[in-house]
Amino acid sequence: MDARTETDVAHVAAAIGDPSRAKVLLALAGGGALPASALAAEAGVSNSTISGHLARLLDARLLTVELDGRHRYYRLATTDVARALEQLALIARPLPVRSLNADTRAKALLRARLCYDHLAGRLGVAVMSALQERETLAAERTGSGGGSPDADAEAGAGGAGAGSLDVAYVLTAHGRQELAAFGVETDRLPRRRASVRYCVDWAEQRHHLAGAVGAALTARLFDLEWLRHGKYRRVVHLTDAGREGLATTFGVRGDQVD
Repeated sequence: MDARTETDVAHVAAAIGDPSRAKVLLALAGGGALPASALAAEAGVSNSTISGHLARLLDARLLTVELDGRHRYYRLATTDVARALEQLALIARPLPVRSLNADTRAKALLRARLCYDHLAGRLGVAVMSALQERETLAAERTGSGGGSPDADAEAGAGGAGAGSLDVAYVLTAHGRQELAAFGVETDRLPRRRASVRYCVDWAEQRHHLAGAVGAALTARLFDLEWLRHGKYRRVVHLTDAGREGLATTFGVRGDQVD
């Protein structure tokens, strides 16, 4: 194999592997930008120590930095970094819960959170499932593996759907019309980004909707105030209006998200 085609996985893994740097990345996994002082607080280190961690993450191309006057704000370099973190969480062991606050935060993350700019957690998986049931999205086989795409998509922990790479989702003609009526103009989405992608949700071990459509749909839910940000980073809450709206518009049942 031509050496130029290989990638330095170890370099990236070492950058992620430090607990403090992992906390920095997870704090930014909701898609926002934060100053070094806020990231130091998230990582539990001093302001002087965080600079070295941020330099390491920048060198690994996991972060970018934005200048605003004299201030510097850090964010994940690409959506693929958030996607990689979500995939790593699938094989990582759970962190021990040692306080009531940690338990509350953990449960909130499981219920509904942002995976960069799209909806994840139990709520995200429920929306993805509802879009398939309504034939807004259709699953297609892209490889030679056995089984049906629908079975893969619905498989639970340990099933083919949890980590299957030979299933793709496409937006149907009906789906484009339905989303347009909801306020998501799919023909105006940025061309530089895949329209429909999915992440394997680390909590549910099923698919949630990513890509440009996933981001636009999530933004629309915030615009309608069906979603609101929680007190913890990445956590979002479904409002009463959102609960009713998702049920009426997409058929998302209350027992799927509680």
